[in-house]
Amino acid sequence: MTFTQRQISPFNPTENTRTMGKGMRAAVLFLLSVLVLIGILGGRLFYLQLIEGDRNQQLAENNRIRLIAKPPERGRLFDRKGNILASSRLAHVVYLWPIAQPKDKWQPTIKRLAELIGISAQTITDKLEQEGYNSPNLVRVSTAISPKLVTVLSEHSLELPGVKVEPEAVRYYPNGDVAAHVLGYTGELTAEELPKLREKGYRPGDVIGKSGVEYAFENQLRGEWGGQQVEVDAFGKVLRILGQKPPKSGNAVKMTIDLDLEKAVEKILGEQQGGIVAMNPNNGEVLAMVSHPAFDPNLFSGKISEATWKRLQEKDHPFVNRVLQVYPPASTFKVVTMTAGLETNKFGINDVLPTYPYLDVGGFQFWDHNHAGFGTIGFSEAMAYSSNTFFGQVGMRVGEKDLATWARKYGYGEYSGLEIKEEETKGTVPDEEWKKRVIGEPWYVGNTLNMSIGQGDVQANLVQVSMMTAAIANGGFKIRPHFLLEDSDAKEWRQSLNISPTNLAAVQKALRSVFDFGTAAALNSSEIIMAGKSGTAQDPPRLNHAWFTVYAPYENPEIVVTVFAENAGGGGGSAVAAPLAVQTIEAYMKIKAMPNSPNNPPVPTISSN
Repeated sequence: MTFTQRQISPFNPTENTRTMGKGMRAAVLFLLSVLVLIGILGGRLFYLQLIEGDRNQQLAENNRIRLIAKPPERGRLFDRKGNILASSRLAHVVYLWPIAQPKDKWQPTIKRLAELIGISAQTITDKLEQEGYNSPNLVRVSTAISPKLVTVLSEHSLELPGVKVEPEAVRYYPNGDVAAHVLGYTGELTAEELPKLREKGYRPGDVIGKSGVEYAFENQLRGEWGGQQVEVDAFGKVLRILGQKPPKSGNAVKMTIDLDLEKAVEKILGEQQGGIVAMNPNNGEVLAMVSHPAFDPNLFSGKISEATWKRLQEKDHPFVNRVLQVYPPASTFKVVTMTAGLETNKFGINDVLPTYPYLDVGGFQFWDHNHAGFGTIGFSEAMAYSSNTFFGQVGMRVGEKDLATWARKYGYGEYSGLEIKEEETKGTVPDEEWKKRVIGEPWYVGNTLNMSIGQGDVQANLVQVSMMTAAIANGGFKIRPHFLLEDSDAKEWRQSLNISPTNLAAVQKALRSVFDFGTAAALNSSEIIMAGKSGTAQDPPRLNHAWFTVYAPYENPEIVVTVFAENAGGGGGSAVAAPLAVQTIEAYMKIKAMPNSPNNPPVPTISSN
């Protein structure tokens, strides 16, 4: 078989056109593809440069420009004479700078840092993650480290990229534990607190007031953050400072506390567990407030060691302000009972009643404290001797409703108005409705008898008892206790209790009789004329509590003092609490005669405000 090879001529127009058409189509398709790609790239470049140009330029800038926030110095706290109660001192603080290295590079740094500063790696990681790995803000991980640790961190700086040791103002209390429960303390925001405070500009690691006036006056004391705008290189190293806004210090707060008196009262109370409060009965200024045991708020300006924390816990609730906790007010409540008896017209100022070893009411034996009675006496003698059976009879005739009404008028069962409301317990004024609702039982005459002498379910704190005493001293006005010296609203706030002048004078005379010939006769003084009332509250199976509330001078009152000695025993209010109250009055008068000169030790600070 013969095969004939087909010859393809280049001059064959049909075959040449078909072959050339295929080649041209391929070239055109390639060219079109190139043009489309160029168009896409061009469009993208046009979009990035012209439409998104400003934004991308800003992003580029952000890759080399950083804002480093600087915390403010906390405002100072002063006493009424200008003595410093709380200030700032210079300390070194450990920070992390999140953007200094990528997220996956942080764990070795954190592990090494934890080993050096004694904080768990998880704690440091949590703080870093709370702020975010891309945050330009510094994250505080340790406050007020020792000079030795500053040196150690400096020596290991190459192992700690993104870790900074910066000088910062930390809270300083030059008088140690003096007025600790009033001042409170500061500390870092917790993970639970941060979400609630972010909208107010707080950030992880911020230091805030945790208790006392540090907490109550947080808005005035905190100040405003500042910062530095810096240029950094690719490794996060600062090349130059481009601009800065200095942080604004918090406002200074001047308080009603008299540091001289506060220190004197601290010594007077000594190791006795309990509290003492001194107030101006005319305008509610708190001059001194002491609670024992106490604590040194400086401990919270840095890291507390386990040993230090253990020593604190060995005390009996050192963080509890006993002045603002409630206890049965005992016989100090007889002021309420006397007022209710006179103001309801169930008794007259000259009425007398027989007293007994005990009252037997429906099988309930209500004993007088001397187990003998005091014969037939009137209000002054009954207040002086603190006769239970006298005031028990008054209470039964008046009834629990009017006793409760007058207790509330004096300020029992409600918050006193002090700025540190979170520290205060408002107590209880029991009545029939309260007992049914809370205890689920009916009201008995025994409840009325106990209430008439401040026992049973009656509960009050020292400030409430002081408010009652102040109302008797100032002519029958309820006042508002406060710590802020320049609080004109609180100073001027007075609410008349509408006690008749005759009845008020009778109550004043009865309280004066306590010193003339009553339970505090041994403490009577011709130099300082005082009026007051003792109280002994049962606390079985523990020893009795001791109370005494007093005002002076009798004719022109300037000060009210209430003392509470917890489980003091030893003869009760007249034997234990009364001497402490009188010593406080004497200290006040002595300090009043002294020139108003600051008495603080030197305080290291970084600025004034």
